[in-house]
Formats: sequence, C-alpha cells, structure tokens
Amino acid sequence: MGIPLMKGVEIERLRLAGQAAAGTLAHVGARLAPGITTAEIDQWVREDTARRGGTPSQLGYKGFPAAVCTSRNHVVCHGIPRADERLMPGDIVNVDVTTCLGGFHGDTSATFLIGEVSPEARHVVDVARRCRDAGIAVVRHGAKLGDIGAAIEELARQEGCSVVAEFGGHGIGHQMHGPPHVSHVGRRGTGITLRSGMVLTIEPMVNLGRPHIRVLPDGWTVLTADGSLSAQFEHTLLVTREGHEILTPPPLPGGC
Repeated sequence: MGIPLMKGVEIERLRLAGQAAAGTLAHVGARLAPGITTAEIDQWVREDTARRGGTPSQLGYKGFPAAVCTSRNHVVCHGIPRADERLMPGDIVNVDVTTCLGGFHGDTSATFLIGEVSPEARHVVDVARRCRDAGIAVVRHGAKLGDIGAAIEELARQEGCSVVAEFGGHGIGHQMHGPPHVSHVGRRGTGITLRSGMVLTIEPMVNLGRPHIRVLPDGWTVLTADGSLSAQFEHTLLVTREGHEILTPPPLPGGC
C-alpha cells in the first residue's frame, strides 16, 4: 500500500481532527488527580469527544474495549481503563486520545504526573517529551524516515533511558493506522524519503530501565519486562516543504 499525500481540504480536516484530539487530551489532563479511576478518564474522553462532534477512534479498534488508552507507571502502552484502577500520588499515567472527525483521525498522547512524584519518574517523563520533540525536529521534505528513530534513540541513551522498539508511530489520515511504520530506533539516512503531504505520528515509548517488554494475557496491555517506569508523548505531524506542521498542538501555551 502506498503512502497517501494529503492536500487541500484533506489537510484542513486533519487539522480539525487533530485540534479536537488535542483539546480532549488537555480537558482530561486538567482533571487528573489522586483518587480518579482510569474508567473515569475513559468516560471523560467519550463525553468530550462527542461534545466536539467526533468519535473515539480507538473504541472497538481490533476489539479494543475502551475509548482511550491509560498506561500507568510500568505500563508501556495500550493500558485498558478500569473501574478498580485508581491514580495514586506519585503515579505517572499516559493518556492516549485519538479522535475521528469528518472522516479523518487525530492522534495525541501525554504522560501526566499525579501529585508529587519521584525524581526518577520526573526524569523519564521529561526524557520522553524531549525524545518526541527530537524526532519531530528532523521531519521535513527530503529527510529519511530513519532520521527520526536515530534522533530519539540518541537522546534517550544520553539520558540513561531506553526506547521500546516493538511499537512505533504510523501513518494516519482516513485511517487511524496506515503506512509508514515510524520506528523510534534506527540509523540516520535509512528508510523511505519523507515527502510533503505525508501525515504520521511520532510517539516514542521511553523506559527508565531496559527496553524489553511483555504483554498481559488480555492481549493489549504492554508492560516493561523489568518493572521500570515508562513514559510516552505523541503528536500527529504533516510533512511540509518547509519542515513540518504539528496537527495536534496543545490548545494553550505551555501544554503537552
């Protein structure tokens, strides 16, 4: 399958979907506090997505039972919200929102600090955010896909962290997941050449310990194999001639 190049009205609809997803993420993030259940997060995502005229892209995707992924502490990704899982002081939790609006998808996530957290937790969250931004910084027409993973992996290693290799970013547009697969590890100058009009996500999963993972019997929840903390940040990007456009910008300055 070829990689679609978006233009005109398609880009405008992608902007609207991305803004909706980012707005929902910000809405939920502002309400997080000790004692909140991850099931409440799921309900907030459903309600706010509907209020913005969209639908949760993740709900029912390949059988996923929720409208959002909530990945807490040593959960790397695809955590399933539960009524019996409460956020505790010192936790970190990733909230991954994908919104379908007008036939297009916007995908974004951030890891939030719950109350006072340890220096180690603060470190891995900070590194994950900076790794996402390092990957974004190399995106431009003519760059190689491998440049993204190389930039992310180099920074993580410098900071004493590791990057999960089994999961990556992806193309996005009319479908939530499409080509290309965007690895968060790699070598510069390798892979396909990025072209203006490509839309993709960059969403590195950064572990405080080793990069190895394991999957729970539910088939979804991914954990660090060594029990170390993991954090993730994600944006949806449009490749442009000048560089890139973030399609999931935080609605307020200083956001995620």
